[in-house]
Amino acid sequence: MFNLRVYLLMLTREEFEKTYGTVTDPLFALFCGLISKVDELEAQVLQFKSRLGKNSDNSHKPPSTDGYKKKPVSLRTKSGKKSGGQAGHPGKTLEFSDKPDIIKTHEPSCCGNCGNDLKDTLPILVEKKQSFDVPPIKLECTEHRKYAKCCKKCGKSTEGVFPEEIKHPLQYGMNVTAIILYLINYQLLTTKRTQELLKDVFGTDLSEGTLYRMTKRASETLAPVEEKIKEALQKSEVIHCDETGARINGSLHWIHVVCTLMWTFYHSSKRRGAIAMDEIGILKNFLGTAVHDGWKSYFQYLCKHGLCNVHHLRELKGVFEQTGQAWLSEMTSVLIDAKEAVDKAAALGLTAVEPAVLLDLETRYRAAVEAGKTANPLPEPTGKRGKRKRTAGGNLVRRLEENQSETLAFLYDFNVPFGNNLAERDIRMVKVKLNISGSFRTTEGAKIFCTIRGYISTMRKQGHNVLTALRSVAVGKPIEPNYDAK
Repeated sequence: MFNLRVYLLMLTREEFEKTYGTVTDPLFALFCGLISKVDELEAQVLQFKSRLGKNSDNSHKPPSTDGYKKKPVSLRTKSGKKSGGQAGHPGKTLEFSDKPDIIKTHEPSCCGNCGNDLKDTLPILVEKKQSFDVPPIKLECTEHRKYAKCCKKCGKSTEGVFPEEIKHPLQYGMNVTAIILYLINYQLLTTKRTQELLKDVFGTDLSEGTLYRMTKRASETLAPVEEKIKEALQKSEVIHCDETGARINGSLHWIHVVCTLMWTFYHSSKRRGAIAMDEIGILKNFLGTAVHDGWKSYFQYLCKHGLCNVHHLRELKGVFEQTGQAWLSEMTSVLIDAKEAVDKAAALGLTAVEPAVLLDLETRYRAAVEAGKTANPLPEPTGKRGKRKRTAGGNLVRRLEENQSETLAFLYDFNVPFGNNLAERDIRMVKVKLNISGSFRTTEGAKIFCTIRGYISTMRKQGHNVLTALRSVAVGKPIEPNYDAK
């Protein structure tokens, strides 16, 4: 396509005057400068439009940044099912209890017709109704008394032994401690709101220092379990990795997550990249496949890699909305068709897609990449130092070209998922905590939360009751997860 500005900038002074007439030196310089400035401003406008057009549906931005604008159209397609419970779903409802805890009788004292006294009349059961409620809640004080007995045979005195969990003259029991751990680390309440709830429900005032000491002891108790969770993750075939920014003590830190369907591990660090990942220690000797969103630091590890294609679909959609380039919709179709091929093969009990289907998908993938490179050529050298600035489409297509095997990892190995939603779900709980609390006040507080939250998530994934598990932590003998779970 003919570009007048490019053509004019290529003209020499003599060629310009021959075509457009005589001009002075300042006028010619001004003319060339204005054309260059227009190009620069148009590039900035395009950049700002691209930035303003990003949302959670077409980029990596979280839904919380969408604000009150019209909700973006989801990438999910309609299932055709009506909302609510589906056919065959067992449902959940209250059922009559055969052994009620309390029975209250409601008998008439006099005849409703003539007013005769019915005190000595035998009642007949007409109807039963049951209500389920929580009894009034209050703290129950248990006093532990240790006695000594003197042996009649040898004369020596022997004292009784307090239960292991009774360590102080005055203390809160395991149920209160478990509820506090549950509220702060599972329901993600702030310390202040936890204090208010405890006062309203139990009628007791617990200081912030008491709450902190309870969570710190729980974190120390869970330290050996946390190490075993790391070992289990390191032996897994596929792990999911992600990270998110967090304000800790007023400065930017990062919360990392490594997880599977059965395990969750969190780690807080000042760094986002390799230094933090080495601190975690899982990826250094990991031999399976690490699924992530393409952050470059992950690629320094020698394990296999799988990229999140949910992120790719969002990026493809976002760039298409800005440019309308045809290759973007074709690449989207390739990824969706590949996922459908994997789902179909897995439903049939197969472990791989048919060779002809695989070849067709790979061919279409490479064709879409070539079309993308044609639509987004490398920029001409400017003579300046540093990398040449590419367009968003140019960066995306070359990343898809360089990481084809990682992008299509789910197509070659059915154990590798299409996206990294598992890690995103686990890391989202950190964002919810931050949205409620604002930030962590200390690095130690962040580490305590990571340890307890990782244990809770792991136990939840393995089907344990969270409150029961936290009671075991409160007494210093945590129920351990199944370290062989897959």
